[in-house]
Amino acid sequence: MRLKSATKKHKISTFQIATAAIFAALVAVATIAFAFPITATSGYFNLGETVIYVAALLFGPFIGLIAGAGATIADIVLVPPYAPVTFVVKAVEGCLVGFLVKKLNSRLRNFTLCAVIAILIGGFEMITGYFIYETFVYGYGVALAELPVNIVQMLFGLVIAVPIMQTVLRVFPQLKNYLQEIH
Repeated sequence: MRLKSATKKHKISTFQIATAAIFAALVAVATIAFAFPITATSGYFNLGETVIYVAALLFGPFIGLIAGAGATIADIVLVPPYAPVTFVVKAVEGCLVGFLVKKLNSRLRNFTLCAVIAILIGGFEMITGYFIYETFVYGYGVALAELPVNIVQMLFGLVIAVPIMQTVLRVFPQLKNYLQEIH
């Protein structure tokens, strides 16, 4: 299977497919297992964000995209009306974080700083996507009330994901070679 880009062809390996599937499942489990309901919108605070960030930071935009889409599984179980928007918002978020950390790392050379910036931008996309959806479905007031919860969820994910990324890279130094290939 090949993905085409404007500059070169990218081959998706069996490793990437398997890793993406594992991370999608981990996102679903982390989201369901650590879901804290928000009654105003029927949404919930969760820890799936952390797993999306770890997947995107360690394995790039493709795996970040699939991991993000894994949050849809949790929404199908917990709050089905959110599933379509979650599919788009979380997949874009995972892809964006993976893409940005790759681009930033080619310029800044401080992977931790690149990770933080990528998560902040990707998290802003998530916050904005849900805000727009909730504004249309529930109204501006309700969407505004959930805004701080989504901000905290993104920050919580950042605070947990970056140290996990650093630890994984320290424990599995062979991943650095893989990251140099994809980043």
